[in-house]
Amino acid sequence: MGLHSVERRLERTVDGVFSRAFRSQLKPIELGKRLVREMDAGRSIDVKGRTIVPNAFTISLAPDDQAAFAEIHDALVRELAEAAREHGFEEGYSFLGPVAVAIAVDPELRPGRFSVTARMEQRPAGKVVAALVLPDGSRLPVGTRPVIIGRQAECDIALTEPNVSRRHAEVRPAEDGWVVADLGSTNGTRVNGFVVATEILHHGDVITVGDTHFRFEAP
Repeated sequence: MGLHSVERRLERTVDGVFSRAFRSQLKPIELGKRLVREMDAGRSIDVKGRTIVPNAFTISLAPDDQAAFAEIHDALVRELAEAAREHGFEEGYSFLGPVAVAIAVDPELRPGRFSVTARMEQRPAGKVVAALVLPDGSRLPVGTRPVIIGRQAECDIALTEPNVSRRHAEVRPAEDGWVVADLGSTNGTRVNGFVVATEILHHGDVITVGDTHFRFEAP
């Protein structure tokens, strides 16, 4: 299931941004599939019984391929990291820190050839790892202060939907994790389809404000 998920995600991107700017014979889906294989190969079991996998990846490309990818570099590393995260979550893996992908140049490689190195990198002390995944796929970290969702322009996530209140809901850290709290909105806040007042969040929970959905991610 994991590889199919990676393929579907990268194919959607290839049909969009990548297809308009792509000039290399090396396809992004090949990079994604190798990255996932390296993640699977590097898994280990920790003392708590969790399956820990690499979360930091470096993809080394031939100079010509790196130049061909230059125009889509940011989109490419973002989509590869997202695909790796989705694969890890689907397989029940745990990460020691944020998933990161970097692209490097190896002058010894011929065009069309590449290598992937995978390693486990623990997040720095105090670094926030919880996040809200927005509809466009971007991430908003959840730090030590609440993240406010609402129609006001001053909100951390400002929505324009008429059925969203000015200050609709907030996601904030709690003693043992994070919670979402409705701020007295007119139309309510939902978690996984159920209206809530205050709810402890778990990884993968979907928060709905108006008609907009956010996915919560935590370690």
